[in-house]
Amino acid sequence: MGKAGSKLSAEDIAELKESTHFSERELIEWHKGFMQDCGESGELRLDEFKRIYASFFPAGDAAQFAEHVFRTFDHDKDGIIGFKEFIIGLSVTSRGQLEDKLRWAFKLYDLDDSGDITREELLEVVQSIYSMVGRQVTLGDDSTPQKRAERIFEQMDANQDGRLSMAEFIEAARNDPSIVRLLQTDMCMNQQSTSGMGTGGN
Repeated sequence: MGKAGSKLSAEDIAELKESTHFSERELIEWHKGFMQDCGESGELRLDEFKRIYASFFPAGDAAQFAEHVFRTFDHDKDGIIGFKEFIIGLSVTSRGQLEDKLRWAFKLYDLDDSGDITREELLEVVQSIYSMVGRQVTLGDDSTPQKRAERIFEQMDANQDGRLSMAEFIEAARNDPSIVRLLQTDMCMNQQSTSGMGTGGN
């Protein structure tokens, strides 16, 4: 979404205060950290994004999950995350309301951006989560990605058509806290990773 400047303009700050949950001071601090990590380009590319994730999850392989998160942050699909894209995505995942986080999670799982999630798409993202967390998180009865993905899918697929719409996804998660717990691993991991970037604060 364009190249980030070395400083945020007053217009940028006003716009981002309206579109995120961050204060002016927090936006300035996050921008400073973003520029330190990205260098003069002011742009975050996939390789750097993967490196950041890898530093937070040394016990596992975070590369595939980082690709999925990068896709959701890269709104204009140009292969680069500018500061505005980054901070808007971070605002949703770290401070958004439950429904905002669920909408973000839906986009994460909807790999082909078709408006529906298939079993295969759900499994691919869940597998990437298991690869990323390694032994850092105890996953309880869902000892395999297949078990967790199937459990989530069966609980959400209200009309049993083999696809999850956004409405089904959000409604099921809002009505059944156990589903949110199943989804929590990837939400919390994303928040932990992005909130540690640069010098920005939570």
